[in-house]
Amino acid sequence: MGVLVTGGAGYIGSVAAACLAAAKEQVVVLDNLSTGHRRAVPDGAEFIKGNISEAALLEAVFATHEIDTVMHFAAFSLVAESCAEPLKYFENNVVGAHALLKAMIRAGVRRFILSSTAAVYGRPDAVPITEDMPTRPLNPYGLSKRMIEEILEWHDRAYDLRYVSLRYFNAAGAMGDCGETHRPETHLIPNVLMAIAGMKDRVTVYGTDYDTPDGTCVRDYIHVEDLADAHLKAMAYLRDGGPSDIFNLGNAVGHSVREVIEAAQRVTGCDVPLEYGPRRQGDADKLVASSEKAQSVLDWKPKKTDIDVIVRDAWAWRQTHPGGYSD
Repeated sequence: MGVLVTGGAGYIGSVAAACLAAAKEQVVVLDNLSTGHRRAVPDGAEFIKGNISEAALLEAVFATHEIDTVMHFAAFSLVAESCAEPLKYFENNVVGAHALLKAMIRAGVRRFILSSTAAVYGRPDAVPITEDMPTRPLNPYGLSKRMIEEILEWHDRAYDLRYVSLRYFNAAGAMGDCGETHRPETHLIPNVLMAIAGMKDRVTVYGTDYDTPDGTCVRDYIHVEDLADAHLKAMAYLRDGGPSDIFNLGNAVGHSVREVIEAAQRVTGCDVPLEYGPRRQGDADKLVASSEKAQSVLDWKPKKTDIDVIVRDAWAWRQTHPGGYSD
């Protein structure tokens, strides 16, 4: 049997696809390359260019490949952009996921793994965040993911489609030839490293008056290899007959913006040029995961938890890919 990886030319999807191929799974990557990169698709995976909303294409993919599991990464994921263009996010993320699920139901495919997000929690009542805490998204991106989760709940009841939703926190790091590059780049670690490499003038710190020890946002950074490992364990869980469920993926340790910048300076031995700006709309003060449930149920445990290791892997990839994928 095979695995369909939507968005498998993107940052996290490409690492997951590479890990699946290494595990000798039959991998089909579906990506429209709007934000992904053809060169990110790993050897051993079949690549199909197209949109998850193309019903005829999806029908053909399921008809010509023995797919038993779908890993769904294809989504827009920029918080600020989602606030400015909510229609874009609901159409792509929610309507696109609906089209994919509809095609799965027709093809008889009943295992689905969702790339979800800690953004569904909004401003949590406490940290670390557990899966039973209220979901109160602060932005359309987070809301779009929560809407998909609710759609999945009904698909489980009505169609016996079993799913795992993986709510991960801040993906970071790199693995081999797979690394993080976006247009535009909004994530902290790659922006810091690009500034160190002279590829941008400075890094903007958005807000210094958050309710955190040093006034900057605190996030839980999780290595992209650990995320990919969780997806493979979720697939095994569903194949073994596990019921639908939701899991947080994080290190249970938070690092502020300032602390990440300090880690980059330690790893590279270079200063980071900085400027300070106002808060961004939709940013929470502190998001740190409890991943005890994933560790207990999925037998998953993050291995690359040290922030310096995460930054070091990202820096190694940046040095070998100064122009990203250049495609």
